[in-house]
Amino acid sequence: MINYKQEIDLYFELKGTPDSSKESYLRRIQAFIKFIQDDNKAIEDFTESDIQQYILYLKKERGLSAGTINNYISGIKFFYTYVLGKEWNSKKIPRMKRIQSFPVIPPKQDVLAIINETTNLKHKAILALIYGSGLRVSEAAKLKISDICSKTMRVRVENAKHNTNRYTILSNTALKVLREYFKAHFSSKDYTPNDWLFLGQSKSEHINVKSIKNTIIKIRNRLQLDQNISAHTLRHCFAAHTLEDKVEPVFIQQMLGHKHLQTTISYLHMTSKSLMGIKSPLDTYDGDIK
Repeated sequence: MINYKQEIDLYFELKGTPDSSKESYLRRIQAFIKFIQDDNKAIEDFTESDIQQYILYLKKERGLSAGTINNYISGIKFFYTYVLGKEWNSKKIPRMKRIQSFPVIPPKQDVLAIINETTNLKHKAILALIYGSGLRVSEAAKLKISDICSKTMRVRVENAKHNTNRYTILSNTALKVLREYFKAHFSSKDYTPNDWLFLGQSKSEHINVKSIKNTIIKIRNRLQLDQNISAHTLRHCFAAHTLEDKVEPVFIQQMLGHKHLQTTISYLHMTSKSLMGIKSPLDTYDGDIK
């Protein structure tokens, strides 16, 4: 696997693939290779049948979702075609059909309750930015001081998903929280514009993503809100709530960093139709029901 790993590392380096994607591919490829080796087979000799059995193992024994299994298939396909140089047969190894499920979209009152319940000033600023600017959790964690511009009211997001860069809006409310946080943590210290905005254990590290995720889980449970609410829910809420405020989907697409407009439009299914001015035909009837 050492030689294979070198080949894979070289490919991702030449392509400029983000570290997170590279680590994801490697982790899944290594899991598949372990499955093959545990069956006393050489890596070079595994067949399409072995891949099929592994997919069944992921589905039946590990109980993984279709989306997660498809990610494993992508990793195995890359290894099978690029590293081993074999022909991939998509008819024998199909991707699993995903059942579309919508994330929970709590009302604005619940989102504000979560942010207001956050006593840690750093965490409150992060959650306000995720919801107020539509950031991914990892994007908020990796912000630098220079990424916040109060003059243009923009947030710069660099090296995001798919190795992209973008600008999104800066909320006035989030800015107030940020200024309180900055005054408390940076006013008496030396810093440069390239320093992390949200420090981790040391000045050279940004805050750990797990710390943000665990924070919102604790607050969610304290407020006895829907158990499906997570830190990423705040980004979903940004999309749905801005649509309810009648912002054009193409602008929301740019702020969220979606590659395809259809991804943004899918949030229309999650909006409150009454807030968008849509009425039931029963409510437009002039008479009363008897």
